[in-house]
Amino acid sequence: MRHSGGRAAAITLCSVAAALAALAEPAVVGRSLDLLLAGSAEAPRWVALCAALIAAEVALDALVALLTGTTNARSTAWLRHRALGRVLAASPHHAAARFAPGDLATRLTANATEAGTVPATAAGALATVLPPLGGLVALLLIDVWTAAAFLAGAPLLVLLLRAFARTSSDTVSRYQRVQSGMADRLVEALAGARTVAAAGTAAREQRRVLAALPELAAEGRTMWLVYGRAVARSGVLMPLLVSVVLAVGGVRLAAGAMGVGDLVAASRYAALAAGVGSVAAALGGLVRGRAAARRTGELLALPAVPHGLEALPAGGTGALELRGVTVVRDGAAVLDGVDLRVPGGATVAVVGRSGAGKSLLAAVAGRLLDPDEGHVLLDGVRLDRVGPRELRREVGYAFSRPALFGTTVGAAIAFGADRAPADAVRSAARAAGADAFVVRLPDGYDTLLADAPLSGGELQRLGLARAFAHAGRLLVLDDAMSGLDTVTQRQVERALAHDVRPGTRLVVAHRLSSAVRADLVVWLEGGRVRAVGPHRTLWRNPAYRAVFAAPQAPTGAEPAPADTAEAHPGTAEAGTTGAAVAGTGTAAARTGTAEAGTGSADAGTGTAEAAPTGTVEALKGSTDAGAGTADAGTGTADAGTGTAAACPARAEDTPAARTGGAAARTGTERA
Repeated sequence: MRHSGGRAAAITLCSVAAALAALAEPAVVGRSLDLLLAGSAEAPRWVALCAALIAAEVALDALVALLTGTTNARSTAWLRHRALGRVLAASPHHAAARFAPGDLATRLTANATEAGTVPATAAGALATVLPPLGGLVALLLIDVWTAAAFLAGAPLLVLLLRAFARTSSDTVSRYQRVQSGMADRLVEALAGARTVAAAGTAAREQRRVLAALPELAAEGRTMWLVYGRAVARSGVLMPLLVSVVLAVGGVRLAAGAMGVGDLVAASRYAALAAGVGSVAAALGGLVRGRAAARRTGELLALPAVPHGLEALPAGGTGALELRGVTVVRDGAAVLDGVDLRVPGGATVAVVGRSGAGKSLLAAVAGRLLDPDEGHVLLDGVRLDRVGPRELRREVGYAFSRPALFGTTVGAAIAFGADRAPADAVRSAARAAGADAFVVRLPDGYDTLLADAPLSGGELQRLGLARAFAHAGRLLVLDDAMSGLDTVTQRQVERALAHDVRPGTRLVVAHRLSSAVRADLVVWLEGGRVRAVGPHRTLWRNPAYRAVFAAPQAPTGAEPAPADTAEAHPGTAEAGTTGAAVAGTGTAAARTGTAEAGTGSADAGTGTAEAAPTGTVEALKGSTDAGAGTADAGTGTADAGTGTAAACPARAEDTPAARTGGAAARTGTERA
């Protein structure tokens, strides 16, 4: 109401003026009729006044309709912007926990529209009440007996309005709740459309989405039945009251106590006084708007994430510190008293079993989520005291399932707190391994996102490119390379180390290779930090090795020596590559580590990943070398990675590398 104050005041003035014109019309019409019957010379002037009142009422009603439409639109838009702004200003985890997507969409669309009508409806409420009250007063002034006849039926009108308001409010609230539930299920089905199609359960999903339709229909019928009963009863009551007033007025006219004009005016005022239909309609609009406003208002109650005004120190390297960080969900600590110090410029892998709290730690580290206890510091400054724009410029994120915003591919990469320039977009795309497929699109970087069919890996690379284009002193990669093959992942990691703005990298890792290449590994278990250190040191702990073991690994099997070799690069001599890699491939395949898996998906990419370090270059132009490398690609990912780390390839090592490829193939066949 405060936002629409000016327009609401204009609606009130115009509607009241129209109501006053409507109230004056019966008296002027009655007076004109009496003067015309008497042949008075004043009759034309009164007839002109009557015409002017009718014209004024029509013009004012039209103006009220125009003001009402614009006020409803502006109020709805303002309410939607404010509610959506509050949703986006709140913690993403907090908003998602309180409101399901379909429910949220309903509150921002249908409920906001209904609530947006309240200011205009409330502003016109006075004009709605004026005709009945004014008509009753006019009846008292014209003739007391006609007014008494009308008042005899007034209690019935009051009871009718009271019952309508009470019943309608409950029904509207239930209808809106059912509507939101259906919308939520529809959004779920649309989001999982591919899964539904693959499972062949479209008919079942349709039934699930529409399961509440009978309840919705029942509530809708009840709502309109309540309204219809009110209108029907008023439709019977109003003519009855007017008939009673006319009967009493006729008696008074026969007795000479009233004139013809007075009787005509009394009948019109009785109709205005009995106009409960307009009052019921306005009351129904207010009831629906109030229920919708309560639902939309719950979005406005979301607590916004507070920000300070402090600046991060210039030239900071991105030193990250967590002090006693605790995050509670449903009464249980998901992160429990986490203390962690990450030196600036380091690459840190966060590992742990599913549910250990890795993604929560990543969210807390960049302040996508505030901890329930404890603080997070970046270069010595608490994140909750940093300004929002600087925070988002200096802390970047890449996710496993990135959402792309923008009309074109280039705009999606440039999307951020500050729009990245075109050269930065291209550079970031090259670093993320996305430039090669983007330039093949019909219009390159200007290709519309809707016209760019993207695989899961390509989508992740665009998300990485966006993060690289806006890289600050801290970059958080929350399983952002899970859709990349091992070769591409290694290329992206190499580019991240050399071609992206230097800073601290926090990598939520599920692949063993990510932990191997990190400067430090943070090992989470049950929401606590169990250990922090280099991978080669933690690898000595069987429980740490078990984090990367596949479920089907045989009990008691010795973990893959490949990773030990990878943790200690350079320990094997190039001349003994064949034997070393054979044992590596067999052991890694036996243990079923996360990188070995089934030995097929990442197998080829593992050895291929080792090749760029020198083997492929050394063997260029050699048919036998190409065949050896291709055959070695059938080994496990860890076998290939281990070969690369344990036996760094040189141009003069071509025979040894060729032997290693054959040995790796032999080890895999044994496994």
